[in-house]
Amino acid sequence: MWLNHRRTGSGPPLVLIHGIGHRWQGWRPVIDRLEAEREIVALDLPGFGASPMPAPDTPPGVGSLASLVADFLASIGVDRPHVAGNSLGGWISLELARRGVTRSATGVSPAGFHTPREAAFQHASLTVARELARLMADRAATILARPGVRRLAFAQLAAHPERITLDDATGDVRALADAPWFGPTLRAINREGFAGGETIDVPVTIAWGEQDRLLLPRQAERAERMMPGARMVVLRGCGHVPMADDPDQVAKAIRAGSAP
Repeated sequence: MWLNHRRTGSGPPLVLIHGIGHRWQGWRPVIDRLEAEREIVALDLPGFGASPMPAPDTPPGVGSLASLVADFLASIGVDRPHVAGNSLGGWISLELARRGVTRSATGVSPAGFHTPREAAFQHASLTVARELARLMADRAATILARPGVRRLAFAQLAAHPERITLDDATGDVRALADAPWFGPTLRAINREGFAGGETIDVPVTIAWGEQDRLLLPRQAERAERMMPGARMVVLRGCGHVPMADDPDQVAKAIRAGSAP
């Protein structure tokens, strides 16, 4: 299937994958810092952003998403790219590396390392965020124009919500409200967990926001135990979705993780 995406830059190919309910535009602050050295493919996952839903019989979950992304990349001639992803996108990046179809993988606060209690917390948090997004979607630009409201709306996801522009905040809220594959995907990923990290034979970087209030930073310790060869990076002063918090720091972690 075809996925909405932006392709720019030059150099070794680097695929950027967003988290659940997000869209490729969340990577814009980082793309600006990487496109001189990497050919960037920033994509919308199936059923999110401006990408269509997959076939009706496609089961939700990381396995299907990884397969659909891999097939799409092959269809546009991107072979064994470096891959970096945030949250759900980070888990997909690690799954693609486990399958041996990437040159490297960078997980930015990747999902998949939760306990059952943490899964319940994540599910509740994201469900509430989705309902709030639906309530404000039609008037998002007006509501989020107030800096205090924008800080409150993005407080669990970003350490510095004030750094998210009004246009991006408005688009993000609408993308979350409208994502047709949100519910099934959220339920699926909270039932699952990442596995097979010990079989990955390409470079892996795990970068975790020290102020992540959704996927708590202690999950990074589990990721390190499951992938003892991974390079671990702490994103200082950053939240769960750190691209607007500190794009220089995120770009540095991805650049090092995707070195040719």
